[in-house]
Amino acid sequence: MTAAAKTPAEFAAEQAAFWNGPGGQSWLGAYQRIQRSLVDINRAVLALAAAKSGEKVVDVGCGTGDTTAALAGSAGAVLGVDISEPLIAAARAKNIANATFLVADAASHAFEPASVDLVFSRFGVMFFGEPVAAFTNMRRALKSAGRLAFVCWRTPQENPWGLVPMQAARPFLPPLPRPGPEDPGQYSFGNRERVERILKAAGFGAIALEPLDRPIWMGQDVAEVVANADRFGPLARVFAEAEPAMADKARAAIAEAVAPHATPQGVTMPGACWLVSAKAG
Repeated sequence: MTAAAKTPAEFAAEQAAFWNGPGGQSWLGAYQRIQRSLVDINRAVLALAAAKSGEKVVDVGCGTGDTTAALAGSAGAVLGVDISEPLIAAARAKNIANATFLVADAASHAFEPASVDLVFSRFGVMFFGEPVAAFTNMRRALKSAGRLAFVCWRTPQENPWGLVPMQAARPFLPPLPRPGPEDPGQYSFGNRERVERILKAAGFGAIALEPLDRPIWMGQDVAEVVANADRFGPLARVFAEAEPAMADKARAAIAEAVAPHATPQGVTMPGACWLVSAKAG
């Protein structure tokens, strides 16, 4: 069954199972690499959000709470929301001042209406089964002058850091699902017109998308990049199903594909995002 064929409830349950199981554990295992790779992107989206003293903020898909902590340093109170128990547990363990954390789905959680100044997200809004309904729910939480700020990936073709290893490994691994243009997924907000359409339908105004291009640090060397490929991300699922000999061929193909991007500072490849902002009214 494809993502398009699943009901929103089925897709939400699948996402919750993944992020409360292998997805959450893989994220925790890759934590240091992920944080290093997103330093510049974090800086840009937090500047876009411009959280102010005394504001109430919701951090959607907060993960282990790093963006929540940054927001809490500027705002009055931040609620970090994520569907992953392991990630929320890691966030709570940091004892971040002015921050609370909740295991919940922002698409359907009953936020207090008109209570929030800012809804923020770093790569946490591309996986909603019904994106219009999800953003409508989040907009209801915003005050009349409230605002939305998030960062999302653009298209796969604009993100070689993800596409190149995938294309190299694909001939040797079980087939990966190919999401349709309206299906949720990592790159589902790559099309500007689709993002604008969703946000307009959810009642947002003053919608703006600004391209952000930054190199993505993938590991200290090629060997680390190859090891990461079958531990975290979309390839990890199919590596787990592959015959050992074919998995070895896939790893060799990834190594060959990313080798030209190795530098003394590590392996870096281009990344492309949208910085998205909108207002509640």
